[in-house]
Amino acid sequence: MLRRRPLLRAAAVGGVAYSAGHHMATKSAQQQNTDAQQSAQIEDLQQQQATAPAPPVYQQPAPPPPQAAAPAPSGATTDDKLAQLKQLGELRESGVVIHAEFEATKLKILGSF
Repeated sequence: MLRRRPLLRAAAVGGVAYSAGHHMATKSAQQQNTDAQQSAQIEDLQQQQATAPAPPVYQQPAPPPPQAAAPAPSGATTDDKLAQLKQLGELRESGVVIHAEFEATKLKILGSF
């Protein structure tokens, strides 16, 4: 009877070792199969992208330049010039015309005064 116990232990240890080794081999084979499938899918996608035409590139047209207030004609009356200055001031206050544009246009209007 003493001989059976060491043999049972050896068989149990050997069985566990075999089972663990078999599990690892199976898992490794599954991982290699998954890697091979992913590599094949990546190659397919790369071939599709290489043969597919490039998507068109659309460019938006440039916005038109902002229009400055028209300078007063040389024959404009004083009332016309005052009306233009008043309108220019309102545009500046509302933020449509910046200070530099306001000053330049004001000088054009007043220059023909």
